[in-house]
Amino acid sequence: MENPIEIGHLSASSINSYLDCGLQFKFAKIDKREPEAIAEALIFGTTIHKIIELYHHERSIGTRLSVMDVTAAFEKCYTEAFEQQAGKIQFKEGKDFDSTLLEGKSLLATYVTQFPETGLKVIGLEKAFSFQIEGVPIPIVGVMDMVEEDAGGNIVIVDHKTSSRSYSSDDIDKSLQLTIYGMAAKANGYGDREIMLRFDCLVKTKKPKFEQYYTVRTEEDELRAMKKIQAVYRGIMQGVFIPNDTSWKCKGCSYQQCCRDWFAN
Repeated sequence: MENPIEIGHLSASSINSYLDCGLQFKFAKIDKREPEAIAEALIFGTTIHKIIELYHHERSIGTRLSVMDVTAAFEKCYTEAFEQQAGKIQFKEGKDFDSTLLEGKSLLATYVTQFPETGLKVIGLEKAFSFQIEGVPIPIVGVMDMVEEDAGGNIVIVDHKTSSRSYSSDDIDKSLQLTIYGMAAKANGYGDREIMLRFDCLVKTKKPKFEQYYTVRTEEDELRAMKKIQAVYRGIMQGVFIPNDTSWKCKGCSYQQCCRDWFAN
């Protein structure tokens, strides 16, 4: 008899992981297997986030970091991250440490020079949240990259992204992550405010671009998200972990050998 499935919480990323590939979710979250490799994109994105957080921390206390400041900080953090994971990094074809280092510097230079003066006040960075929904006995948790407030007291929940392309309207308006963040904001002290949601996206084109996408969520959007989360939870607890071996994400998966073994056995 198999051991009962235990999971302490769900998050936007884990829910999306289950929806993308149930088998990968099982390897990572249920079996807790050690990743066979670490995708360079994970370290790259994490370091970009870290430097953007630093930039906005300084902005919140009235200091503006220069392009030189942020690119130097990125080089230091990115180098340290790679040294810590020596031998485990999996690069995409045609990429290596030096090329991604230059790419990161270029993206952050674009961010600093193109981030607009909106007049919004930073009131939270890396703001953790937890809330419950009906029918799911474990909490939904996560971290909001940034919370801003306008002069009228309206709230903007911001998530930082790097992407190889510009986002479509569907990417923004149907993002489960942003819906969950909006629900979390209501449940964590902002229920009496107007809540806007925003992706701040660095686009990794030949000439990097910085794009901001605003959106809002309705009660219907939140109800749809709740139904989806409930279905994901039921699927997990019933041991339904369907592989998606035709996904474009397979090439960067950290469990490729585990997947081959699963299909073979």
